[in-house]
Amino acid sequence: MEIICLDLEGVLVPEIWIAFSEKTGIPELRITTREEPDYDKLMKYRMNILREHNLTLKDIQDVIATIRPLEGAREFLDKVREITQVVILSDTFTEFAKPLIRQLGWPTILCNSLIVDEKGMLTGMRLRQQDGKRKAIDGFRSMNFRTFAAGDSYNDLTMIRKADKGCLFRAPANILKEEPDLKLCTTYDEFFSEIKAFVEDGQA
Repeated sequence: MEIICLDLEGVLVPEIWIAFSEKTGIPELRITTREEPDYDKLMKYRMNILREHNLTLKDIQDVIATIRPLEGAREFLDKVREITQVVILSDTFTEFAKPLIRQLGWPTILCNSLIVDEKGMLTGMRLRQQDGKRKAIDGFRSMNFRTFAAGDSYNDLTMIRKADKGCLFRAPANILKEEPDLKLCTTYDEFFSEIKAFVEDGQA
């Protein structure tokens, strides 16, 4: 049996931190895992900026409430779920994800959680585990699932390489240059064709 493991931001929905950067006018918040491979470093950087500007979890959630899935993402996800199981593996947080997952039809998501103080300020995060995306692939494979993984950022690379098959989706030029052997999909039709061929290969 097959299971498809997808990143969330940049693959199915816009990047949350870019949307928040645009809303607040703070360009430093545009940096994502597409540019910075060290997630702990990136989140500490973000939380420092939030404190400097006195921005709370609610401020971020108010922006998230305005975000809509990427064009064609819901239809793509529905088509994939008709032929096999899908799990969203994301380094985002439960406090961010719910309104986005609702718009995608409530697919299963495995993500992290935030630590927030009494004033609503972000003070830390609780990771499910380090390199959780790759370890999720390990777990699915230990249950004899064939795995397909896809994403667009540095933090997706270990799961893509660990899976039985995988690809990049609309990844930036810096990652494409560093990972020239990975398949790149740029449209949902092409993306679905890759997944469908993987599923059919397992049924042959």
